Amino acid sequence: MATPSRILISFSRFQESGLTLRKLKAKHFPWNSKCGLRTCQVLLDKEKPPVGNEKEPEVSKGQVLKPIDLHVQGTGNLPNSAPPVQIIPDSFSAKKEKIVQGLEAQLQAQQQAPAPGGRKPRYMSLDRNFVTPLRAMSEFLLTPKNLEGMRKTLRRSAHADEPPITVYWRKDVEAKALEVWGSREVLDSERHKRERETAELQEASFELRKIMKQYRKTYPDNEKTTTLSNLLSGSGKIVITAVAINGTNFVIKLIAWILTGSHCLFAEAIHSLADTINQLILVYGIHKSTQSANMVHPYGYANMRHVASLVSGVGIFCVGAGLSLYHGIIGLLTLAPLESLYYAFFVLGGSLVSEGATLIMAVNSVRKRCRELNVSFKDFIFRSVDPAINVVIMEDSAAVAGVIVAGACMGLTVMTGSAIPDAVGSLIIGGILGGVASFIIYTNGTALVGRSIPRESLNRINNELEQDVMIRAIHDVKGIDMGNSLVRYKAEVDFDGRELTRAYLDKGNVLQMLEEVKAIQNQEELETFMLKHGEAIVDTLGAEIDRIEQKLKKGHPEIRHCDLEIL
Repeated sequence: MATPSRILISFSRFQESGLTLRKLKAKHFPWNSKCGLRTCQVLLDKEKPPVGNEKEPEVSKGQVLKPIDLHVQGTGNLPNSAPPVQIIPDSFSAKKEKIVQGLEAQLQAQQQAPAPGGRKPRYMSLDRNFVTPLRAMSEFLLTPKNLEGMRKTLRRSAHADEPPITVYWRKDVEAKALEVWGSREVLDSERHKRERETAELQEASFELRKIMKQYRKTYPDNEKTTTLSNLLSGSGKIVITAVAINGTNFVIKLIAWILTGSHCLFAEAIHSLADTINQLILVYGIHKSTQSANMVHPYGYANMRHVASLVSGVGIFCVGAGLSLYHGIIGLLTLAPLESLYYAFFVLGGSLVSEGATLIMAVNSVRKRCRELNVSFKDFIFRSVDPAINVVIMEDSAAVAGVIVAGACMGLTVMTGSAIPDAVGSLIIGGILGGVASFIIYTNGTALVGRSIPRESLNRINNELEQDVMIRAIHDVKGIDMGNSLVRYKAEVDFDGRELTRAYLDKGNVLQMLEEVKAIQNQEELETFMLKHGEAIVDTLGAEIDRIEQKLKKGHPEIRHCDLEIL
């Protein structure tokens, strides 16, 4: 908006009468805010007389007066085509009123002046929008036969690994839909009718899936499915092995507790039961995480492993730690005598061997994954890269530690004849379970909230991205760990316009462009030329973004989703 300025108005002398307009009091006019003018001051071509000596000019009867040319200067940027305002000085008051009217007319002409280029800018339009064939048939209710003969073009696909897609002009599709259906009201009515039919079809499909599920239960298929193969490999194999071992240990420890009444054995039995239930939850999480992405969950179900691990941690804390602490406190309060602990030591020995075997399997699997991902063992555990294996390692470590504590405390009980060491052992086992559960809850909770990938990995991706010739700078970079060793990378990218244009010119025929430039004769031909090549440059920009994304995914396979936003 222009800053306020003074409007200098000079009046020429009346040639016939020799009269001079000496002074016009400053008057505030309601100027438009876009002009930035607030007051006007009249400067005379002669010295001002003393205040109070103003006289209206005398005009003799029949005298012919020459019009006054009013010239306005300032920051209002009045149109050059606007003619000067002509005022007939019939009287002093009339001249002032006509000055005001003239200025208002020129300002109104300024406001109504067309924008540079002869057109007003447009900010909302659907004239050049495209519609895919699927949308034309679903939203505008056209058939493939209706689409025949309509003008179409090829546009880049949203997926870099797919060929270009065929699209139609939206205004052509709308016109064709109105031609086919007669009116927009009929079209909307038919669309609502089909939506109801689609909803009914979805309900029928749901019922059909239930019937098929029941059929598969009745007549199972012996072929190995993809889901089953996923469960029997990698972390799924370790979790299923842990379920079998912990379930067996629970039964044996429960029988030993019934025979001995040991508080430590009760804590260990509850520990094995909690581990079994939690690892069954992990099996469900692994199964769910292998499902493909869909319309409801476009990024897939990879985080279901973290969800299952979080629930498992809560279960360990509430059931395992809670019952162990409770039973230990009851043991300290009652100090009931214990039966023979002879069988208990055999049970603990077998549990130590089985839990240790599962722990070794999990540790070896983690070391293998660490070599594949090029991360340390500590980072793998603390960042919960694979939450299923992480939970197994933590639970089995707690189980081994619990067996050692239980054996030591029961040994002290046998040596001293007091039940206090046995009850204290139950409290210690409860504390171990509480610490493990808290760690599992924390690591999986931070992963679900949305955690950045390690700074070293993010810097490697950024450096590779910045080395591309098309990119001048990157801003607001985010690398989010999606779970299951998958990463979502996002960056605001400042593209080099010169390199982009050079890439477009290298792919095109420069000599042909030169001939097109030489053939330009008017503004309309220039506009057509610029629109044609401007649209092609935008397509080149999209192709370059696809190339850069594919390059990043190839160099960093953990990147599942790459979002590059143009500054």
